[in-house]
Amino acid sequence: MKDKVKIGLIGLGGRGMGLLEIILLKMEDVDIVAVCDVYEDRRQRAADVIEMAGRPRPTAVARYRDILNMESVDAVVLCTSWSAHIPLAIDAMEKGKYVACEVGGAYSMQECWKLVEAYERTGVPCMMLENCCYGRDELMLLNMVKLGVLGEVVHCSGGYHHDLRYEIAYGKENRHYRLQEYIHRNCDNYPTHELGPIAKLLDINRGNRMVSLVSLASKAVGMQEYVKSNRGDSELAHTRFKQGDIVTTVIQCARGETITLTLDTTLPRYYSRGFTVRGTKGMYMEDNRSLFLDGEHTLYETKWKTQWDNVDRYREKFDHPLWQSYLKEGVRGGHDGMDWLVFKGFFDSVRNGTQTPIDVYDMASWMSISSLTEDSIAMGGHPVAVPDFTNGQWIRERGAFI
Repeated sequence: MKDKVKIGLIGLGGRGMGLLEIILLKMEDVDIVAVCDVYEDRRQRAADVIEMAGRPRPTAVARYRDILNMESVDAVVLCTSWSAHIPLAIDAMEKGKYVACEVGGAYSMQECWKLVEAYERTGVPCMMLENCCYGRDELMLLNMVKLGVLGEVVHCSGGYHHDLRYEIAYGKENRHYRLQEYIHRNCDNYPTHELGPIAKLLDINRGNRMVSLVSLASKAVGMQEYVKSNRGDSELAHTRFKQGDIVTTVIQCARGETITLTLDTTLPRYYSRGFTVRGTKGMYMEDNRSLFLDGEHTLYETKWKTQWDNVDRYREKFDHPLWQSYLKEGVRGGHDGMDWLVFKGFFDSVRNGTQTPIDVYDMASWMSISSLTEDSIAMGGHPVAVPDFTNGQWIRERGAFI
């Protein structure tokens, strides 16, 4: 077992720097020995932040392959643009480096298969940093489902409901890749925040799998209206966006469950992941933070507002053991503690030389949704098959998530 994990951080935009300052520099058993970004100002800022935190100044490079060639590096953390995730992850596995990759969607089935093949060829684990899998409510629901409290699960839904209009409209000034994505693509470009926790709950790739999906996109007018109102004098005012304002996707699973995913990022709204679980004995709904259990709540059917925000009543009985321990130790890091837990899961695997909690088959199947929805939308909502990246190994249980 390694006492300390030496890492290279690749990608130093908003997410990369946020993770560096809020998570990585707070982990005493992690050394950031190298940082990488194509922009020099970002490299130097990251190196300065690390040095000011009392850590040795890292090597700062513009070429990520320079980090992969460093023998001292045990693992890399990828916080680059979406399109670079899979190519960089493959190169890192080829160099024997554990990979922690930020979330995003794939651009083709070919690159998803290449990702899986790289892992099977090298045996080097690759983990998507899907922090929402470690959310307190998400893990509590996972625990409740495993205990049978909600009965047999029939349907789950979720979404990325996040007003990103400002971030997209100022993408050029802030050197953010999302702008070009919304101009040129029409798909569920960010499916894993909602799909990750649902996939773990439904045993996807571990006794179950996604079989097919259909996807439809609304018209794309939200960004144009925002730019017209807020940036009417810019060159962006004449740009037509291809990305539909609302993308709705329905997925069929091998065991018969259905999953509905929604992308909703270019219209005014509150933030939510819309996590909902429906079972034969009850339901959970994130947006009003409520549990409705058959028998216990049936009399409240027509006056349910009086029971909204009742989730905390069930914490003592159903909180996931991981969160029970976490609360005693002290919740740390960003996104209500999820970031710390997802990194802890990754670094524990690196130290012990074991498989990561979220593996390459999870990563490929979750990321594939972006490309598959793009195809389905282009064909007017035609059903498309979801590949089995495990090549039949999903039939057997391959080990629990946590």
